Amino acid sequence: MAMRKTPAAASRLAIDDLRWDAAGLIPAVVQDAASGDVLMVAWMNAESVRRTLADGRTWFFSRSRQALWAKGETSGHVQRVRWLRADCDADTLLVGVEQAGVACHTGTRSCFTRSVADPC
Repeated sequence: MAMRKTPAAASRLAIDDLRWDAAGLIPAVVQDAASGDVLMVAWMNAESVRRTLADGRTWFFSRSRQALWAKGETSGHVQRVRWLRADCDADTLLVGVEQAGVACHTGTRSCFTRSVADPC
């Protein structure tokens, strides 16, 4: 049985169609668009999604500071957005980026460098 292709426009979501949590936030998994490596996870609100789409670089919402921030604003380690996708429930974003420098505030390429447990 052949799979029916869905037109790209039909699969697009508006920002208002995303499923925000009670605080108006959505988790964003940031992935290297070329390698597929997961670089970091951050939070976005509607305004940071709008700025990301308009600006072409990642903008996030800091829960601790209650403020927007642009990735690389002070470090220069900017993320240029190649694509932005929502999962099937529209409650998590996947952001494909071209990373300049490192993604993690600790100075590593990815925030995911520590092992919790190895499989048996």
